[in-house]
Amino acid sequence: MKKLLFLSLFVLSLVSCSSDDNNTAEINGVAFASTSLNLTAAETPIVINFAIPTATAGSLTLTYVENAVVEGTDFSTIPAATAKTIVVPFEKNVSSVSFTFKKLKEAIEGEVKNVVFTISSNTINAILGENKTVQVNFNETAYTGGVLAASVGGPNQPNQLYLDFSSGITKSVNRATWDFGFNSGSEFRVIINGSVKMAVKKLETSDITLPQEVDANVSVGAGTTAASNGFVDNPTGVLTGAGAGIGTAIAEVSATDADNKVYLVNMGALVGTKVAGTGGVEVDGESRGWKKVRILRNGTGYKIQYADLSSTTFTEKTISKDTAYNFTFFSLASGNTVSVEPEKAKWDLNFTVFTNYLNMGSGDVTYGYADFITSNSRGGAKVYQVLVSTGGSYADFTKAKIVEDNFKASETDQRIIGANWRNGGGPTTLPSIRTDRFYVVKDAAGNYYKVRFLTMLNEASERGNVTLEYAILK
Repeated sequence: MKKLLFLSLFVLSLVSCSSDDNNTAEINGVAFASTSLNLTAAETPIVINFAIPTATAGSLTLTYVENAVVEGTDFSTIPAATAKTIVVPFEKNVSSVSFTFKKLKEAIEGEVKNVVFTISSNTINAILGENKTVQVNFNETAYTGGVLAASVGGPNQPNQLYLDFSSGITKSVNRATWDFGFNSGSEFRVIINGSVKMAVKKLETSDITLPQEVDANVSVGAGTTAASNGFVDNPTGVLTGAGAGIGTAIAEVSATDADNKVYLVNMGALVGTKVAGTGGVEVDGESRGWKKVRILRNGTGYKIQYADLSSTTFTEKTISKDTAYNFTFFSLASGNTVSVEPEKAKWDLNFTVFTNYLNMGSGDVTYGYADFITSNSRGGAKVYQVLVSTGGSYADFTKAKIVEDNFKASETDQRIIGANWRNGGGPTTLPSIRTDRFYVVKDAAGNYYKVRFLTMLNEASERGNVTLEYAILK
């Protein structure tokens, strides 16, 4: 059933990305059936799926990277590898192919051993799907922890970094590569990219062909744009709600097309390129411009229409839900879906630039934060803060000291860590880690970890260079 679902989504993706191509039926795609495997047997088939049955016989060329393992000593493959390359043949009219991974040596507790395979080329000119890599893990149990770098790329902070504690795996993506995230759950909700300070305003019309004008008030101000305007998503991460500033800035997509209005979209700012001062950040670059956007339902998925403000025509694309992920992400610039978050059960924390609310004395306003950390509340990760003054030291904290009720707040607010883990610095002081606190994280699989932050600056006092320490609690 999972295989059929994968193929259906893959074909829909190819069709939506090639709506102007009359030969869509002849286009094939290829991708691994999953992005990560934990080895539970001596021999494991690694499955690669085609979007449609192959028109001819051919082969796939795979390359791989070893992590704490050596081919021939820790593992082997069928077909055999040569110079860290595997050629996997396939026949005509097949929907999948596989190669065999043989585990020759087990990992011991605390070891992280894996091999990452990548589809590098194929003989039929098939398009590579999002799952072009797979990580094969020797570990059958959760990673016990260690010191880990979680850099977002320095003081311009170009990247969003996703961290999974149970595997020790991180994924980094440029934060300007996506614009909208389409909810994969039962509700038809769409988020905007707060890491580049996008903002939207609902218009009175449902006709996207009508020209529109820039509204400078639709922005993430430096503490000047009232949160109650509803121009940005509620920073708690809760998608539902009624009223301005509650839930997503884009209203739930209605099954009645006429009810879905056009939105004026401030695309925010490009990633900054200026050199930051010592201990400072330069996260905002030039404006990414403006668009008008309308979102509709398309069966169990979505349809997005978008155009420049003055245009009387528009581009339309369809987007499918994928329940393995919290969201399917879409880029207006490329006109395609893009890979951003890992699968929803395979990450715990996100290090990012973030659009938050801030009360400066006269009500909440929208405010852009650097060095921000969110938790994967939608994927089941939970977190709470421990102050050393009341909960004891990080070194002495054990599983017996966990207070389950303390996780409740993080079920409806992704900002428990937020900016609370660090000091922002001042005119004469550098930003720094708050050493009076640490965090307890419970992942979707029920593993508990204690986490403390070690650095936010490198040796040159440049921000965006985070390291942390964590350990599993048993």
